Amino acid sequence: MVMRHVQEDPKVRRSAYNIRGNRRRVTWHSGGHVHITVCRNRDPLEREMGENTEDEPPGSWFKVTIPYGIHYDKTWLMNSIQRHCSVPFTPVDFHYVGNMARFFVQEASTASALKGVSYKIYDQEGRKVCMPIFVNTSAVPYSVQNKLEPEEMEQLKLTLNKRYDVFQQALDLQRLRFDPDLVGHDIDIILSRRNCMAATLQIIEKNFPELLSLNLSSNKLYRLDGLSDIIQMAPMVKILNLSNNELQSVWELRKMKGLKLEELWLEGNPLCGTFPDQATYVSAIRDCFPKLLRLDGQKLPSPIIIDIDTPSVIKPCKESYKGSETLKSIILQFLQQYYFIHDYGDRKRLLGAYHEEACFSLTIPFQPEDPAPSSLGEYFKESRNMKNLKDPHLRVQLLKHRRGDIVRALCVLPNTQHDLSSFLVDMWFHTETMLCFSVSGVFKEVEGSPQGCVRAFTRTFIATPGSFSSLFIVNDELFVREASPKKTQSTFSIPVPTPSTSFMPTFSSEQQQMVQAFSTQSGMNLQWSQKCLQDNEWNYTRAGQVFSMLKTEGKIPEEAFKEIP
Repeated sequence: MVMRHVQEDPKVRRSAYNIRGNRRRVTWHSGGHVHITVCRNRDPLEREMGENTEDEPPGSWFKVTIPYGIHYDKTWLMNSIQRHCSVPFTPVDFHYVGNMARFFVQEASTASALKGVSYKIYDQEGRKVCMPIFVNTSAVPYSVQNKLEPEEMEQLKLTLNKRYDVFQQALDLQRLRFDPDLVGHDIDIILSRRNCMAATLQIIEKNFPELLSLNLSSNKLYRLDGLSDIIQMAPMVKILNLSNNELQSVWELRKMKGLKLEELWLEGNPLCGTFPDQATYVSAIRDCFPKLLRLDGQKLPSPIIIDIDTPSVIKPCKESYKGSETLKSIILQFLQQYYFIHDYGDRKRLLGAYHEEACFSLTIPFQPEDPAPSSLGEYFKESRNMKNLKDPHLRVQLLKHRRGDIVRALCVLPNTQHDLSSFLVDMWFHTETMLCFSVSGVFKEVEGSPQGCVRAFTRTFIATPGSFSSLFIVNDELFVREASPKKTQSTFSIPVPTPSTSFMPTFSSEQQQMVQAFSTQSGMNLQWSQKCLQDNEWNYTRAGQVFSMLKTEGKIPEEAFKEIP
């Protein structure tokens, strides 16, 4: 049997011929052989790309489509295309259609040059990005065809001036369509239309460059394609009100990713009802705007902010085998803070520890054919052991890609307590911008069944410089296994000394571990760490917040940081 692309021979005898849509299957006999020829479908976008743009008359419009363009930052995307394009161009009416990014250009020469950019884009690390660019002829873009007349633009400008608070640097555009000044001049401004939003942003860019607060509530917005330009045209905006609109999905908010919002209002949109709980809602919104401090009027926990624009390097050490004390300190500080939050805080705060495109995988030594599954069975559904996985779709699904997916996966794992004293750390390699190290140790599950079960683990991190204890995770591989009896007996046995000046009750092993971890994280001795936790009813997160506040105010005495003899 021979498989080949279609190239029909007029001399052969066809015995079957079947056409379905654009796909053709031909079977024929020749010389004692059975030949099967498959002609593959041409993707609609490929057919568009095949169109000849050279023969179009001057002034013609062309539609440029980038598949999966929504996954790329708009500024980076446009700059990268412009850098590789042989002629300068001005993108018109940039917007998203599903996963695709789309814009329009004029003139056949520009369209032809943009075709040549396909598959030529490289990322910041010099790696080639698989990015086709499809170009085909188009009618006049909507935003150009329906562009506001000069007199309409002038009236819109006057209306916006009346709604601008110069002292607060705030612009109130709620229910803009029904503004009497616009209705009186028979001007219909519907901000869900790209031409109206584009005109509004043009006026904002020119007249209110220092805008800090923008209110777009009650405008029946259901898509934010037009608003995506706010990142370039009003980059100073810190407060955005989108309440009481028609937004259905967080996907729309991703179109404004890059806007450094500190306060956002979304209540009254259908998307607010798509989350199972408030924590998931906050996590999803913060994934779009990491610096967010308030959501729907509610104060959020302080974010862990990663400023990827700030250049930083990990200084290489001279001792290539042992590693320098500086690198040792960086790694240990990272592990202390990471597991401090992982065990005693809200794991959603680990969002700031991961790169936007980070990867995470979990593996256990679990054999599906085992007649009596081990106690690790609860981890099996997340285990990505490539030796056992046969389903290609499951292989992709179990690889958590993007930090939001990673943190959601961490949140469903059992609550744990890691024994920091059991940690063994090994640094594999490092460069000026990357560090690879692994940590092995034991932990126990503090709730669920079987409660108190001790596990062993090995975790390998690949990290770059960042603000989360100086590191920023790009790859995280976790291997969980059952701990040996020897490890189980020697785990979590560190006693916490109590002050001799007063009677203290006996602490549980969980409380002992909390004191130990709090002491390590805060730098206070065990006695004062114990006191801080007790005063806050053993609420670890609240104790940490109180400690940070008192330390900032200089209200913690020096004796709290002295070793107890």
